[in-house]
Amino acid sequence: MGLVSSQGLLSQAQREGYAVAGFAAYNLETVRTLLETADALKAPVLVQTTGGTIDYVGLPYLAAIVGMVAQTVSIPVALHLDHGDSLDRVRDALSHGYTSIMVDGSKMAYEDNVAFVRAAVGMAHARGVPVEAELGRIGGVEDELQVADAEATLIDPDQAADFVARTGCDFLAPAIGTAHGMYRGVPHLDFDRLDQVREKVSVPLVLHGGSGLPDKLVVSAVKHGMAKINIASELKEAYGEALRAHLIAHPAENDPRRYFLPAAAAYRAVVEAKIRLAGAANKA
Repeated sequence: MGLVSSQGLLSQAQREGYAVAGFAAYNLETVRTLLETADALKAPVLVQTTGGTIDYVGLPYLAAIVGMVAQTVSIPVALHLDHGDSLDRVRDALSHGYTSIMVDGSKMAYEDNVAFVRAAVGMAHARGVPVEAELGRIGGVEDELQVADAEATLIDPDQAADFVARTGCDFLAPAIGTAHGMYRGVPHLDFDRLDQVREKVSVPLVLHGGSGLPDKLVVSAVKHGMAKINIASELKEAYGEALRAHLIAHPAENDPRRYFLPAAAAYRAVVEAKIRLAGAANKA
């Protein structure tokens, strides 16, 4: 089918009460595994790439890989910049065909965040590409992004309405108690706060910190209005553990065409489980 904008994917999810899953991918093996699994489940999906992944793979190569594999499946696929930290990053992603942008100015003062997101929205909308932004500070670690627990702050619902109106962002990732990376304890999500945000803004909402979140909390988040869930660290853990176990069990193995297979299978299992949990199967 090829790449599509994430706007229609999230708008449909919001209307119909499920969530589209956005998954981190890092190379040809993970991109193929992700899109082939989603295709088998007839689920729309976002391939999400952070600045760290882009710098590692190279933007032209990464965009080409995702675009090529997207042509081989029948589901709608969006290529998403995750946690874009500069307008240069946004500009580069757009110039290489990204169809979804997320910019993260949550570490900035509020007015600076508004100005940053508004500038990114202007660049992206000129190419017909939607923009996701974060408000409040979501704790945890993802690639080069680190937010200590003491620095994490929950979203102010009234400020959320002002932020969306002034920036023109298309999707909003509200801080409601989730964290990037894997959880060190039992997370406590503020669904009352989420309900207030949902009442005050009309744009689709995005759940960051979906890795390791108990299933019942993911389901509840979707019921309370999250139209997209992000999964990254849980994929890396499954992939790495399976690869490590295979090489320990087969110390003489030296063929990447073989030792990547169990890692891909573990990655596939997480993708399938999260798509089903979000209610996105058969929504393509």
